[in-house]
Amino acid sequence: MELSHLTIFLTVASEKSFSRAAQKLMRTQPAVSLAVQRLEKEIGEKLLDRSLKDGTLTDAGRVIFDYAHKFENLRREMMNALTELRGKHTGKLIIGANESGALYLLTHLRKFRALYPGVKVEVRRSLSRNIPGEVLANSMDLGVVSYKPGDRNLHTTVIYNDAIAFIVYPAHPFAGRKQISIRDFGAETVIAHNIASPYRQIVLEAFQKYQAPLKMDIEMPTVETIKKMVQDGMGVAFVPRMCVQSELAAGQLVEVPVRELQVARKIHLVHPARRHLSHAARAFLELVKTSSP
Repeated sequence: MELSHLTIFLTVASEKSFSRAAQKLMRTQPAVSLAVQRLEKEIGEKLLDRSLKDGTLTDAGRVIFDYAHKFENLRREMMNALTELRGKHTGKLIIGANESGALYLLTHLRKFRALYPGVKVEVRRSLSRNIPGEVLANSMDLGVVSYKPGDRNLHTTVIYNDAIAFIVYPAHPFAGRKQISIRDFGAETVIAHNIASPYRQIVLEAFQKYQAPLKMDIEMPTVETIKKMVQDGMGVAFVPRMCVQSELAAGQLVEVPVRELQVARKIHLVHPARRHLSHAARAFLELVKTSSP
């Protein structure tokens, strides 16, 4: 079995298109199709359901897709190891983070790029709950999460101390108050992030504990859209303070302390406890450890 055929199949399955895969691999579409056909012939199974146009994998295709990912991760690890042996301080660093998690990396990435300009850096977007597993599976070198995974195969390093901020638009009645109570919310529309997280759960449990009404009528997929909606006066929201620093400084949003919800938010850099780290990953980890959160 040729590894190149696995790589081509992995790209087709990821892109859900022969034409997009061909563009990404810088090959012709017939060459890509032929490689997948040869892989299917060698395995003796169809890997793609060609009756559908959305790149749906067969059962055999899903099995091969998982193993192709593992081969690709091992290939990347091998190339990083060879690069280190040559002592050129080049290579690639992959860090997993969700939308807000990427913000906590900016200061560290600026320092890292100044020290190691030859290293290619990719911050890969992923759901926070999936990042520990992807680090263990070697799909990424390091990961950023807002909780401790609790897996002894992983170590964590705190890279930032943040908090959950309650924000309102400047003309809101709460904007002039030094502090409010959870019981003051009444019929306020709370704009929520629709991705489950430990901090969303903390907010929900606090309202339940104090038997306070929570009118969570709007849910959005990104913090950026939540901020815009609050600025437009469509509601109020709980967001990571780091994500609204510039808007708070510009007076576009106002943070109001909620007496019962003073929630600290520690941001952790996750890394494998036992697996060999690439030069780039070790260098980034050491840089983070020497910086104060």
